[in-house]
Amino acid sequence: MNVFGIGLPEMAVILVLALLVFGPKKLPEIGRSLGKAIKGFQDASKEFEEEFKKEAQQIEKAVTSPMKATLDPEPAKVLSPQESAPAEIVVDPSTPAAGESGEGSPTSEATPETEAAGESPSPEAAPPA
Repeated sequence: MNVFGIGLPEMAVILVLALLVFGPKKLPEIGRSLGKAIKGFQDASKEFEEEFKKEAQQIEKAVTSPMKATLDPEPAKVLSPQESAPAEIVVDPSTPAAGESGEGSPTSEATPETEAAGESPSPEAAPPA
């Protein structure tokens, strides 16, 4: 009989030393508490192993099950060049388009931010006159 690398004669010596140190009244109590501790450790180990196996099965099931592809019931509408813009977008004809210059266009002045950045002021960045 060989448990944890300890043979029967070594176990007998350890038990005799424990009997001498703790006494005959205390030894059964120590053995009982040691047995309960070992039983609790075994139960926790089994619970961990069961939980681990359950998680592994769920992962395996997720990996091996076929993926289900579903299509949107109504695909998003894409505007083609032939279609007109929606009615909500209104273009104001009195404002000049980008790149056009006119009398009604606001003048752009350089601001400290644009000068520091080395940018030329744009008409869109200027405040309205």
